[in-house]
Amino acid sequence: MLALDRVDFDLRAGEVHVLFGENGAGKSTLISMVAGAYRPTDGHILFKGAPVELHSVHQARGLGISAVFQEFSLVPQLTVEENLFLGAETRAGLLLDKGAMHRRAVEMLDRLGFPLKPTARVAHLSRAQQQMVEIAKAFRSDLSVLILDEPTASLTERETDRLFALIAQAKAQGVGIIYITHRLAEIKRIADRITVLRDGKHVATLPVAEASEARLVELMTGRVISQIFPKVAYKPAETLLEIEHLTTATGTVRDVSIHVRAGEIVGLAGLVGSGKSEVARACFGIEPIETGRVRFLGRDMTGATPRQMLDRGFFYVPPDRRAEGLVIGRGARENILLPALHDDAFSGALFLKRGVEKSTARGLAQKLQLHPFNIERPVEHFSGGNQQKVLLAKALTREVKLFVFDEPTVGVDVGTRVAIYDFIRGLCEAGAGVLLISSDLPEILHLTNRAYVMYRGSLRAELQGADITEDKVLRYFFEREAA
Repeated sequence: MLALDRVDFDLRAGEVHVLFGENGAGKSTLISMVAGAYRPTDGHILFKGAPVELHSVHQARGLGISAVFQEFSLVPQLTVEENLFLGAETRAGLLLDKGAMHRRAVEMLDRLGFPLKPTARVAHLSRAQQQMVEIAKAFRSDLSVLILDEPTASLTERETDRLFALIAQAKAQGVGIIYITHRLAEIKRIADRITVLRDGKHVATLPVAEASEARLVELMTGRVISQIFPKVAYKPAETLLEIEHLTTATGTVRDVSIHVRAGEIVGLAGLVGSGKSEVARACFGIEPIETGRVRFLGRDMTGATPRQMLDRGFFYVPPDRRAEGLVIGRGARENILLPALHDDAFSGALFLKRGVEKSTARGLAQKLQLHPFNIERPVEHFSGGNQQKVLLAKALTREVKLFVFDEPTVGVDVGTRVAIYDFIRGLCEAGAGVLLISSDLPEILHLTNRAYVMYRGSLRAELQGADITEDKVLRYFFEREAA
């Protein structure tokens, strides 16, 4: 099967051209060729009207083609400024001119408006800050083509606004921008044209004015999806999780109280950086708690470890599958069974029960429609959507009472979203409790029977049933409307 099959694509100076398609459609392959990371086996690339063969990323950058990929290419042990100029260091004779690079780094970060210390080690930065470093690298030299692959997945609203301002400046200077996103709101906000890929083939290129949600979904999937979100039969029962006046040691959460019952999907909404993720991470034992109480299944579990919470029946699915959710270099089978290896069903006195392990992983992979269906394949070789399916499968290897999904559809296509939403529906209707943490407003509106809204670490509202409307949720999303 060809990753790309006779695809035609053009980029104009001073436009944002969105690449849209399901995971595995060929988007990453196409931008990797334009960026010099891959070479096409057939066809031609024209740059400013002339044929060009791109043999490396370094060569492409020399032409003014810079890419910010979804998977970072930073060296964690180096500082911000060392990463910014990696491969393009300033020299003073035979030695590196560290003073000159530091001054250039300060000037660059100030110009871009990124609050980063040039001397900070990248390993100590948050994912959002690392994203800023990647973006700054792309703006290091004169640009002709800028490629951005899901650049806002880790950014707050304010950081996203700053990025969009930089994109507008680049457009005004005649830079052509290839932008990959699954967020329809971003497409409406910044795109000029959209090219849709499906199964490695070009389906359509159309102006953004003609790109309704229904039209894009139909082009991307080859089918009409009239109802992306399933109808959930909620049957709220006993209270599973009670959080009372929770404040984290870092101050990212302040005096938050919520509860989740069996048989319901509770939303925890807010922008990136609102503190909603930290609520769940504190309950799961990842974030230290300063004050407050966490009760789970009637027992005080304040300050419990992740292992203790897992053993109690609390499963947390993190938003960053590569950094926290998966062992990316290992196979799907090993990842799926990792939370349950200590269980007697999978571990004997001295050895793992490989037969049981394989049959269980195979059944879960089949249930979640893992593609390609190869449980021994290293996770890093799966598309983002299928990596997410492996992450979800991990939650089914043991008895779980409460599932916490933290941004479960970040970076996945509409087809995979439908599968994930149906998966969540099934868990709820089977009697489990679900806490859905999301900055994607439609997920909160269409999946939850109750929703809490957070803003800058504080709980702003609790909404229920028919009161969970776009207007009411947005009223508490932003400072100007929540004041």
